[in-house]
Amino acid sequence: MMKRRISQFLQKISLGRLQEEDGMAAVEAAYIFPILLTMMLGVFDIGNGIIANQKTIRASQVTADLIARHAEVDTARLNEAIQGGQQALLPLSDTSYGVDIVSIAFDDDGAPVIEWRETRNMVPIADVLTRVQALAEADEGVLVVAVEYLYEPLFAGFVVDDMQMQEIAFARGRKSAVIERN
Repeated sequence: MMKRRISQFLQKISLGRLQEEDGMAAVEAAYIFPILLTMMLGVFDIGNGIIANQKTIRASQVTADLIARHAEVDTARLNEAIQGGQQALLPLSDTSYGVDIVSIAFDDDGAPVIEWRETRNMVPIADVLTRVQALAEADEGVLVVAVEYLYEPLFAGFVVDDMQMQEIAFARGRKSAVIERN
């Protein structure tokens, strides 16, 4: 009989501890869950931001490539190249897409001169002539295409702020040293 009572008493004690441990686990989970959720949402937004940055790089390269294929470009070809760059962003929204296209010629001394420029939905890059100095070759040219994109994360303001991206592609004309505009 005594053994039975001791056994029942020990069961009550262990049951009480088990309930205390379950309660403690619930409290710990309640503390940790919001932190883990915030981290998961942040990783999601940053991952999508990295993808958006890769697409911005691709958009600048596609636009530069489509223009560099021709010795001369007109407004229709420029529009097609810009739309090609926008297509590289898909499935992202292109509402914040901006592009600055600059055709630069180098004179006999290798000094850069802007031949023409087309800028849409962004501020033109100010130091474009400085950026191409390393590419200077007498009587040659270079095409500079800058693309800006504002990535707005799904959980913006909560976990991660908006990310402003700017990527610049440089290309040489395939059919002529300098790409002319008509």
